[in-house]
Amino acid sequence: MKFNFLELDNGIRIIHKPTKNEVAHCGFIIDTGSRDEDIATNGITHFIEHAIFKGTKKRKAFHILNRIDNVGGEINAFTTKENTSIYASFTKMYFERALELLTDILFNSTYPEYEINKEKDVIIDEIFSYQDSPYEQIYDDFEEIIFKEHPLGMNILGTVEGVKKINRTKILDFIKTQYLTSQIVFSVVGDIPFKKIEKLAKKYLNDIPQKNTTTQRYPFNNYQPTQKEITKDISQTHCMIGNVAYPAFDKNKNGLILLNNILGGPAMNSRLNLGIREKYGFTYNIESSYNVFSDIGLFYIYLSTDQKNIAKSIALVNRELKILRDKKISSSQLQKAKQQIIGQIALSEENNCNVMLEMGKSLIVYNKVDGLKETYEKINAITENQLLGIANEIFDENKLSSLTYLPK
Repeated sequence: MKFNFLELDNGIRIIHKPTKNEVAHCGFIIDTGSRDEDIATNGITHFIEHAIFKGTKKRKAFHILNRIDNVGGEINAFTTKENTSIYASFTKMYFERALELLTDILFNSTYPEYEINKEKDVIIDEIFSYQDSPYEQIYDDFEEIIFKEHPLGMNILGTVEGVKKINRTKILDFIKTQYLTSQIVFSVVGDIPFKKIEKLAKKYLNDIPQKNTTTQRYPFNNYQPTQKEITKDISQTHCMIGNVAYPAFDKNKNGLILLNNILGGPAMNSRLNLGIREKYGFTYNIESSYNVFSDIGLFYIYLSTDQKNIAKSIALVNRELKILRDKKISSSQLQKAKQQIIGQIALSEENNCNVMLEMGKSLIVYNKVDGLKETYEKINAITENQLLGIANEIFDENKLSSLTYLPK
């Protein structure tokens, strides 16, 4: 697949994947997330994601929301540990409208104090809603256990006390130091001529002042396996089990992605689903995942079950992990696993909005975007011995941490 690429004089990069669809997608992906905060600013990246829609030098919040909605499009944003994304989906004839609007809200938002005060209540309510959902809260609490006293362990939403202290001055100071043009990508997927994208990008983005100051992210290198139980007013038991894992540039990253898919990925034939849910009926929700950060990764397994079944469920999880540590996957099993994940990747390419966001993130982290051919080649290069070595390193029972929510 051909990708079109352009870097402006101010450091902002543009990447485009052509399609034949009537609907197009574009967005800014910024290399700033909650891990770039400290205790005093925890939650500010997510707060900015909300407040950025509350008014610019030439638009009020009402006009921002209606600019794309009035033509049937959608505008949205989200924050992760390492990135902020602001994006829109629309019919392709409205590309200039989307680009101009996204540029306006990213670079010209005024962050009115009265809007900030209103948004505090919205975000505090969002925090409380997460606290009411053990399925969602346990992920944040588990990361806090794994990355204790490090920004990666801080909640993306922040705390109620911290959100109350956010003001316009703090927002502008954070943007000034973190929203660097050299760390911003504008990503486009759609049936739009690249010459048009190039012309409009220069029209709206060329005059953005260059900001290329290098920012420092503190590495995490102090992992200690921890086991913790918390009693809560809940009806089910929830459990997380996991370990730190490979970062973005590690040679074993793709192997762990494949191994995780075999163990507890989204397919119904994953080993955890077949060996625990389907065989014994102990749990409705069981999955594993692998989050990749720039300098570290996190592997984890999540399950929920009745309290009477938690010990048996954890024992079955440990059995599956031991099998992967002790027994090499056969050549035929490996080939089927590769076919499966390649098929999943192909299906995911149908979601062009996600493709647009992933292109931007890949350009930020790797300074390139692999096509499907390159991706498939990396998957097909994975060996049985590599997976066995990964399993013995990441699934080592002496390195695993756990967090369990127990009903009162």
